Amino acid sequence: MPQPCSRTERMETAIQLVILLLVGLMAGAASFTHVHDWTMANSPEGTSDWFGWANAIISELTPTASGLEVRRRKRNGQPIAYPMAVLIASALLSVAAQIAIAQPHPTGWLIAAIPALAFLALTKLVLSRTPTAQATSEPATAPEPTPEIPPQPAETSPGNEHQDDMPTNRDIQERTPALPVLQLSTPALEGQH
Repeated sequence: MPQPCSRTERMETAIQLVILLLVGLMAGAASFTHVHDWTMANSPEGTSDWFGWANAIISELTPTASGLEVRRRKRNGQPIAYPMAVLIASALLSVAAQIAIAQPHPTGWLIAAIPALAFLALTKLVLSRTPTAQATSEPATAPEPTPEIPPQPAETSPGNEHQDDMPTNRDIQERTPALPVLQLSTPALEGQH
């Protein structure tokens, strides 16, 4: 039985959540504005302002949605290639939008890309979190094996001489076990078939 989180763990989780929300809000505001401005600067004359904001919402929220989908598929044992490709492509588009409106030198590019990169890094950090293994007071033990009882010979009545050709319950179980079967040798029963 997992033990409840300690007070320290709950406090750390709450602080991390507040930090993620603050970074998310600030990075979102900066990134949305950069993508909006980039969209409007490269759109045909007369394009409505809503189009820039729509493009910003689409391009900035797609990496987060893709990250959630990757996590869901991993949890369910499904392939992750497509959502991972969407995640990478949309993250690159987001960073490209940040860099495109920056001052044309490395410092400008870095400063412009920081909001998107920080939000992506924190999102990855939170989405890749795995539950901590809690120590239990009881040691893990293997279940007791159930002894295998050999089948008893069936009594044959006249006219059922071909019954030996029929597969037995044991034959069927040995061919197609539903669950892994633990085979144990039983010296006391060997040779008594």
